[in-house]
Amino acid sequence: MTINPTADRWVGRSLARVEDAALVTGRGQFIDDLATRTGTLEAAIVRSPHGHAVIRSIDVTEALNAKGVAAVVTGEDVMRLTRSMTVGVKADVECWPVATDRVRYVGEPVAIVVAANRYLAEDAAEKVAVDYEVLPAAVEPVAALKSDALVLHPSLGSNLINERSFSYGDPDAAFASAPRRVKVEVTYPRNSCTPIETYGVVASYDPGEDAYDILANFQGPFSIHAVVARALNVPGNRMRLKTPPSSGGSYGIKQGVFPYMILMGVAARIAGRPVKWIEDRLEHLAASVSATNRVTTLEAAVEPDGRITALAWDQIEDCGAHLRAPEPATLYRMHGNMTGAYAIENLSIRNRVVLTNKTPTGLNRGFGGPQIYFALERLMQRVARDLGLDPLAVIRRNLVPADAFPYRTISGALLDSGDYQTALDRAVEEGGLDELKQRRDAARAEGRLYGIGMAAVVEPSVSNMGYITTVLSPEQREKAGPKNGAQATATVAIDPLGAVSVKVASVPQGQGHRTVLSQVVADALGLDPKTISVLADVDTSRDAWSIASGNYSSRFAPAVAGAAKLAADRLRVKLAEIAAAQLNVKTDDVDFAKGRALSRTNPDNSVSFARVAAAAHWAPGTLPGSVDQTIRETVFWTPDELQAPTREDEVNSSLCHGFIFDFCGVEIDPATGETRIDRYVTMHDCGTILHPAMVEGQVRGGFAHALGAALLEEYAYGADGSFQSGTLADYLIPTVMEVPEPVILHHESPSPFTPLGAKGVGEGNCMSTPVCIANAVADAIGADDLTLPLSPSSIAGLLARLDESEEPQPKMTPKPAEELSPGGQRKLTGEGAADVAASREDVWRMLLDPATLDAIIPGSHGVEKVSETQFKADVTLGVGPVKGRYKADIALSDLDEPNAVTLTGRTVGALGFGEGSGRITLEDLGSGRTRIAYSYEAAIGGKVASVGGRLLDGAARVVIGQFFKALANHAGGGKVPGVGWFGRIKDLIGGGR
Repeated sequence: MTINPTADRWVGRSLARVEDAALVTGRGQFIDDLATRTGTLEAAIVRSPHGHAVIRSIDVTEALNAKGVAAVVTGEDVMRLTRSMTVGVKADVECWPVATDRVRYVGEPVAIVVAANRYLAEDAAEKVAVDYEVLPAAVEPVAALKSDALVLHPSLGSNLINERSFSYGDPDAAFASAPRRVKVEVTYPRNSCTPIETYGVVASYDPGEDAYDILANFQGPFSIHAVVARALNVPGNRMRLKTPPSSGGSYGIKQGVFPYMILMGVAARIAGRPVKWIEDRLEHLAASVSATNRVTTLEAAVEPDGRITALAWDQIEDCGAHLRAPEPATLYRMHGNMTGAYAIENLSIRNRVVLTNKTPTGLNRGFGGPQIYFALERLMQRVARDLGLDPLAVIRRNLVPADAFPYRTISGALLDSGDYQTALDRAVEEGGLDELKQRRDAARAEGRLYGIGMAAVVEPSVSNMGYITTVLSPEQREKAGPKNGAQATATVAIDPLGAVSVKVASVPQGQGHRTVLSQVVADALGLDPKTISVLADVDTSRDAWSIASGNYSSRFAPAVAGAAKLAADRLRVKLAEIAAAQLNVKTDDVDFAKGRALSRTNPDNSVSFARVAAAAHWAPGTLPGSVDQTIRETVFWTPDELQAPTREDEVNSSLCHGFIFDFCGVEIDPATGETRIDRYVTMHDCGTILHPAMVEGQVRGGFAHALGAALLEEYAYGADGSFQSGTLADYLIPTVMEVPEPVILHHESPSPFTPLGAKGVGEGNCMSTPVCIANAVADAIGADDLTLPLSPSSIAGLLARLDESEEPQPKMTPKPAEELSPGGQRKLTGEGAADVAASREDVWRMLLDPATLDAIIPGSHGVEKVSETQFKADVTLGVGPVKGRYKADIALSDLDEPNAVTLTGRTVGALGFGEGSGRITLEDLGSGRTRIAYSYEAAIGGKVASVGGRLLDGAARVVIGQFFKALANHAGGGKVPGVGWFGRIKDLIGGGR
């Protein structure tokens, strides 16, 4: 009897995820669930309310004397105990994890307060007094490059921190001879992936060893371990980094937790006890990391049939206030793939990295891909439109031929495998493109706005560590030494009872590491996946890892699972030799199946796997001479295809290259500007599929993220750098109600470069979907210039601006944007009136009485009369989920006693800053009654602006409204319209007396 070794394979099946039992029953082990050492303190961070300001002074005296406070850490402490973090390029600029001389973005850490618990730390943080000199901000990347722009880092001399130009082939000649040129100019906005779990760090310091022990929900890459150790001034073996068993999502975002590892390490050192910090949602939105925003000009040299002979890229990358490692990774990750899925033989690229007064950027699902393909696939549609061609025909005409793989792009990428034409044809047929075109024709015949969009993209995975060095010149790279590869690590171990365990240096955030790895190793050793234990947290002092380790750039299936297969295969070879001796057969006759080692030709001749596997523990003297041990195998795998950039700046920036072809039909509601997705079809070639259900989950997750980027999500900043998307009421993310059911199709072209033939699949729709939807919207309304997100108000604006000479389309007035003050702060206005039982003279006296003002100003801790018309106040104000301490200056002017007065105020505090004025008029109604009428306007900035826009219609609106209502009530208990609403708000936020 002969056994088929491929029968009953586990890889390729949709097994139930072993991770889910704990997660759905609330037994996940996330960082905030884990027990801490006795005596662990907690930290709160004082953050900048300004986008750009000089720090004149920081007074921590009152905070240090507050209840339960153990330490207050400032930039001076951090500079004394650490070194500047590594900057992503060679530049005369320092990068600290906390503000030192000035703040450069809203939310930048200014001080860390460490106390017995988070509540006391937050209370004490309000007592840290920071004196700022506010500076103009550089927010828009193009404007930040101008000669008159205010420079963020004086040592740098400008806001341009890096510039490089590249040329491949002969683009100048191609453009000179081209019959047509087609150009697009696009701006890709900032967005983020907002995982359920925010950042978390628990740090301790051992003064005897001068060593740090840090637990963080960090996803890697572990090249950052060297950055953190260097910043903390210790060798790598004295900076132990651990990750929790569970992580509530990341999508790239949690690589950005590393500056807080440094800060909490310093805090633990100064406090002399472990310190824990868990980021709140407001902090995460305003100050973690986001995707880069990019301004791109892309031009193509085009033949009459739509064939593109050359591309010219001009990219301006906005990396925020600091260029933190691994940036500018987002700009260079796609460098080998700048021609996308197309065979284009001439290419020029100009890359500029600019600094602005916004949050430093980092990795975000699909990093680099969304920015590239939004420009490239908008260009493809523009080529088709300008030449009067079918967009599908233009895509087909330019695709890499099926017989060209492995295909070397002009900028150096080695596309490993694929048949793009067949995948596209299958998508068109199985996804029903012809039917969708019929729907479009029918809808347009009825006067409806219906469009079809397409996108063809290459999805890179398993990044080459060397791609980032393309930011350096060949001479700089030669001096620094070569960097290349994508090392993945896995260990397979056998215990004395023959049980198998797997350990990898990849931090899961929901991808199902334990399930898939158990399948891979089970196939290699002939076991049931249920019998295999997988450990997926990381401890740099315990585990095998390299600087390329981590969970990023869709490297799990092709690289990490592949390394686990190689480790299991090595053990299998050794075990086969032991089994051959026990079964008295030749080694090549041994197979492993169903928990036994057996003869292929005589399956009845078998022995249990446990007996064979445990021999190295119990009877090492019986092992064949060719076998040293079967206890443990660790594999460090890096593919030969990932070489360092050449002197000509060619780089194979990723190992694997999947293919995606998407098309969709959308309808635009002319009355609301809303986009309805009628059908969305996405075809994926991700090589060998290891777990079909989880691949579908990855596609659906990427699609949902991409839908948010296309239609809803944007990090909005005011002209002064104020952050205006600080809550999930302002930064809108899609829910199940907004995400339609996509049609998911697959075409498998196994990669010849990975042990399992797998390629990445987790990021692709973040690259393809935003531009696919944008192309459909452009087709529906006939617009060229589209900027994400395509919200109803933005589409309404596009409709309103359609040229009258074009085919008539329904138009509507765009929803007005919230009015901004000249400085970029939110501008708010209001008015009201109240009848009170007090004379005008009595009310007038109240306005000049400090005791009365103390009683009626919400959250007042005292009012000091400076002069007859000037006052100072110390107040605590709350807006929604946040509350902070303010110093307020109040002035009375334009006095017309006792008829009218103007009240002006300015506040600065933990939540930000605000200023406003209100005109009060007093009308005598007779019988000792007075009507108080008021109108006001206010502008707010800093953190309060980010939480007040939609949540409670602005902090200034609430505060000023409360003041006038309280004045009316204090004067005589008058009936005030709307006072009940304000009262409920007051109760909610805990303001007032």
